[in-house]
Amino acid sequence: MTSIVQLNNLFTEFYDKFASWEQSVVRESNYSLAQIHTLEVLGSCGAMKMKDLAVRLGITTGTLTVQVDKLVKASLIERIYSQEDRRTILVDLTDKGKAVFEHHNHLHLTFTEELLKGVDQKEEELLIQILNKVNNNF
Repeated sequence: MTSIVQLNNLFTEFYDKFASWEQSVVRESNYSLAQIHTLEVLGSCGAMKMKDLAVRLGITTGTLTVQVDKLVKASLIERIYSQEDRRTILVDLTDKGKAVFEHHNHLHLTFTEELLKGVDQKEEELLIQILNKVNNNF
């Protein structure tokens, strides 16, 4: 088996396991996976323009608008007019949204710690370097 085939199989296996884990975690909340991903980006990056958030999520601004409307209605995010340009609208987490983000982020951190239990410090640093390169090429 070539290394590309082996890597493909490993990526696929990891993705399937991670997606299954994430679905089970999100199922316990009252929110969709897409909503949680939106909260994750805002929780990690802070207030963003709608266009920038859509690019970060890999969705259209039209799809994001529907998503944001639901999250505003759920009091998880709010629309804020930019101080620099009142025509620009930013979206940011509310206190309730921050609490949901913090809870979900804690689950991710715990999951990551579990995954890395058998990995030593050097391997962890190498994994970080490799994933950074992979993500930059994505």
